[in-house]
Amino acid sequence: MAPMTSSENGWDINQSLQTYQIQRWGAGYFGVNEKGHITVSPIQEDGPALDLYDVVQEAKTHSLKFPMLVRFQDLLRHRVKRLNEAFREAISEEKYQGQYRGVFPIKVNQLREVVEEILDAGAPYHYGIEAGSKPELYAALAMHQDPESLIICNGFKDRQFIETALIGRKLGKTIIMVVEKPEEMRAIIDLSIEMGVKALVGVRVRLSCKGQGKWSTSGGEDAKFGLSTDELIEATDLLTKHGMQDSFQLLHFHIGSQIPDILTVKRAVREAARYYAKLRQMGFPLNYIDCGGGLAVDYDGTRSTTDISMNYTLSEYARDVVYNIAEICDEEKVPHPTIVTESGRAIVAHHSMLIVDVFGAIEKTKIDAVPEDYSKAHKIVRDLAELKNTLNKKNRREHLHDALQFKEDSQARFNLGLLDLKTKAQIENLFWEIAEKIVELYNGTKNVPDEIKYLRVSLGDQFLCNFSIFQSLIDHWALGMIFPIAPIHRLNEKPIHQGTLVDITCDSDGKIDDFIVGEEGLQHTLPLHAMNGKPYCLGIFLIGAYQDIMGDLHNLFGRVNEAHIFLDSNEESGFYIEETIPGFSIAEVLATVQYDANLIARLMKSQVDAAIKSDLLKPSEGMRLLETYEKGLKSSTYLQSTEP
Repeated sequence: MAPMTSSENGWDINQSLQTYQIQRWGAGYFGVNEKGHITVSPIQEDGPALDLYDVVQEAKTHSLKFPMLVRFQDLLRHRVKRLNEAFREAISEEKYQGQYRGVFPIKVNQLREVVEEILDAGAPYHYGIEAGSKPELYAALAMHQDPESLIICNGFKDRQFIETALIGRKLGKTIIMVVEKPEEMRAIIDLSIEMGVKALVGVRVRLSCKGQGKWSTSGGEDAKFGLSTDELIEATDLLTKHGMQDSFQLLHFHIGSQIPDILTVKRAVREAARYYAKLRQMGFPLNYIDCGGGLAVDYDGTRSTTDISMNYTLSEYARDVVYNIAEICDEEKVPHPTIVTESGRAIVAHHSMLIVDVFGAIEKTKIDAVPEDYSKAHKIVRDLAELKNTLNKKNRREHLHDALQFKEDSQARFNLGLLDLKTKAQIENLFWEIAEKIVELYNGTKNVPDEIKYLRVSLGDQFLCNFSIFQSLIDHWALGMIFPIAPIHRLNEKPIHQGTLVDITCDSDGKIDDFIVGEEGLQHTLPLHAMNGKPYCLGIFLIGAYQDIMGDLHNLFGRVNEAHIFLDSNEESGFYIEETIPGFSIAEVLATVQYDANLIARLMKSQVDAAIKSDLLKPSEGMRLLETYEKGLKSSTYLQSTEP
């Protein structure tokens, strides 16, 4: 860890680490250096800690603007290695007789560069792919090269889906189609006979055990996918009827994404292992148990059973899966199966982060405001000024109630036309100054009244950030997901603002007002630094799962600029930018909603021509306006800073 240095304002790096909980949610990948910059250690203690602020500055020399998605490909590879090694170690420790064959569910991040790195890093472990739709299967067939690794096909299937999977079987790939409803088994049997190829099938069972939190409905007896016990018997009877018992290779279960409690995992694994054992005893030569997804990410670093945390480690997860399957199989006297997991979130979450620049702050109170003379002001103004001057710890709550009454009275008078704007402004300024002092007087108090907590949130400034939540943080908007957020620089300075973040969309939902802060846990404001006329950059971390591919085109902002970073000891900085991907231009994003750039340019030209004929514009002026419009179509959809 970097040495702890103190700044002149009495703030040090250790306080920033504590405030933003970087070391807790960072999982060994993130820290802070002596310059007050966040660092990224893609391979943890086995490699260098890269200065994230320097990485961003280097990306800007490649013509990338904010907002900017930064991917650390070595970190992605490290996560793949960690998962596979954890299962190897658990198998060795437990003297387990089967193997581990993980698959990456590409729905979690379908970007080709991500899938390529995962498969390359997983090649020594025969790490495969899970596909849940026809487009994903088409991509998986092309990307998959290792005949020893698996392609698991989940999701509802039609004839084309099944036919495509069987094409892969003809190419020698180990493709297992997981049956989600009895009709699929009939279709698979019919098509495999028609195409003259042996199908490999699995069955997803609905366990009585289910997960908890936001994704708990993925499992349990009322789950969307999977077969009941009666339907399982129906499916096995179909296979037996057609003499295809040996096609039944895999038992699948899934209890939900982001499982925070290891006890839930244990119960589900034991129940599924019992299904596996009974099917083996019925004469079906199953070789695999697929535990689905669910391996969590500790987004808040609390190691708890909240929706955004987990009370176990990766090693504990692997050991418990291996141990409980082995124990049930030994008890039932059946062979140990090959274990499959579909861990996606835990593989990709840490490797990418969104860097946004702050354009300004909307403040409730002004720092270092010049004191006003209220001696000749309106009586309500004078009364509020008196409250401010006499405020102390003993009367803080009483003064709050008085200030609230004065504020309400002033609003009523304004509505009746009895207050001018200057007086109203003075009243509002004084009220918020009083509120701020009252909140300060409650700092360090154990039992803070709810009205003070609400006041603290109300006092938060709004920091305008150059991004769209609907494009880049869709889970925050849709599910209330909490992601770690922190400035990527100035962490050796004391943050003097409490703020919320608002994006540049025109939607009031485009805001973030839940944050991971200090030991208090979830807070509604984030400590931030004062704007000083220089660029101020925030990092939104652990967004590699789902956020890259689930965003929409709200306000037509489109995808952001992207930089792919690789470690390189021969580079002075310790890294190089392997690839940059520019974000959408205005023309590109308009094309997605059927606005052809050439067509709208022609429409604009016709309007300019008409304005020239009507003497509204001079010809030279009209051509300049048209040139500006056409040039703008090639520019970024996001705001462009005017930094020096």
